[in-house]
Amino acid sequence: MMEPNFKVNMNEYLPLRDVVFNTLRQAILRGELKPGERLMEIQLANKLGVSRTPIREAIRKLELEGLVLMIPRKGAEVAEITEKSLRDVLEVRRALEELAVQLACEKITKEEIRELERVAKEFQQVVNSSDITEIAEVDVCFHDIIYTATDNQKLIQLLNNLREQMYRYRVEYLKRDGVFPQLIAEHEAIIRHIENNEKEKATEVMCRHIDNQVETVIDVIRAKHS
Repeated sequence: MMEPNFKVNMNEYLPLRDVVFNTLRQAILRGELKPGERLMEIQLANKLGVSRTPIREAIRKLELEGLVLMIPRKGAEVAEITEKSLRDVLEVRRALEELAVQLACEKITKEEIRELERVAKEFQQVVNSSDITEIAEVDVCFHDIIYTATDNQKLIQLLNNLREQMYRYRVEYLKRDGVFPQLIAEHEAIIRHIENNEKEKATEVMCRHIDNQVETVIDVIRAKHS
C-alpha cells in the first residue's frame, strides 16, 4: 500500500489543481513517490485532503511531462528513469543548449553577464545545503539567463517545453557526490567564454556540461538495475 510522507502546501495565489500538481511532482522528483509505484486517486485524495478531480488533473499533467505512465487496466504509475528516455531528452537538450550558448555569445548584455556571475556565486553557496531541489532550481536559473540572452523566443519556448523532463535528470545528477566542483568550474568557464564571445570554447564547455550529466545519470540507472 502506498504510504507517501509528503503533504500538500496550500498557496493562496495558485488554483488547487496546480497546488496538487506541484505537490505530486515534487514527491516524484524527491523520490517520495518511487518509480513503478501506482498512483491511486482515492488514496492520494485522502492523503492530501482534496477531491479526486485535482488529483486526476495533476496525474494527466504529470503524464505529459513523462513523470507518470498510464498502464492499460492498471492505471497510473510513476515512470521509471530509463537510459532510453534519458538519452532522448538530453540529446535534444544538448543541441538546443549548443545553439543557445552560441547566440548568447553574440547578444548577451553586461547586465546579463553580471546576473550570470551572481547566480553562479549563489550556486556555490547552496551546494553546501542538503536541499537538492534548491540546488537544482539555482542551476535552472543559471541556464535560464543564457536562454533569455539569446533573444530568440522560439528557442526559449522549446527549452521551456523540455524543462520539466530535464529537471528529473538534473535532480538525479545533483544527488551524486563529487559533481559540484566540476559544475562550478563549468559555470565559470561558460560565463568567461560567453563574455569574450568565444563561441567554439563556450559550445565545447556547454556540450561537456550536458554529456557529463548523461554519463553520470546512466551510471545511476545501470547501478539500480545491476
